[in-house]
Amino acid sequence: MASILIVEDEQRIASFVSKGLRAEGHVTTVADNGVDGLDHAMSGAHDLVILDIGLPGLDGFAVLDQMRSQGSRVPVIVLTARDSVTDTVSALEGGADDYMPKPFRFAELLARVKLRLRQVDEAEPGSKDALEVGDVRLDLRSRRATVHGRAIDLSAREFTLLEIFMLNPGQVLSREQMLDHVWGYDFDPGSNVVDVYVGYLRRKVGSETITTVRGMGYRFSS
Repeated sequence: MASILIVEDEQRIASFVSKGLRAEGHVTTVADNGVDGLDHAMSGAHDLVILDIGLPGLDGFAVLDQMRSQGSRVPVIVLTARDSVTDTVSALEGGADDYMPKPFRFAELLARVKLRLRQVDEAEPGSKDALEVGDVRLDLRSRRATVHGRAIDLSAREFTLLEIFMLNPGQVLSREQMLDHVWGYDFDPGSNVVDVYVGYLRRKVGSETITTVRGMGYRFSS
């Protein structure tokens, strides 16, 4: 059972999602505007947030930005009628964990909720506030990274990718595993997004830290 916050101003949709999640055994809280949604999201009482973009008060992008800038790592699934590539990229780069355009089937939303909750359980680092592998340190509360004590700037996707690497030091992670954990939805099988982001990380944490295992994926080590 999880506590799930639904920030949605369309009462019909909020009720539909809330009833479906409660039927699955979850506890739900509904906020119909961005200001209240942000207050609830930052309370620390919720395991996941389903966040609409077109909200009164603060829109979903502003809520998401405030959550991440204040250190919240609660998984967020963005739910919106907007389906442009620009909005999708903005949501994901802003720190969203997944993105679903309206209209949607509840079964699909539920599958994504289960995925995000499972990933939180799998990635729980024994209540640690930071991860350290060699000279790389990742602060999970402030979402800051340092290499040799020097701060480096990471995008939301880069941070999550580095976190997955550092939770599995010395292990080979396949591209499929990284897509599942970091992006959370299907890409074109021919997409090189993982390779592109690994390249970004190598430039920031050191090319020798992330090695390519031909035909298998990548390994992070000190």
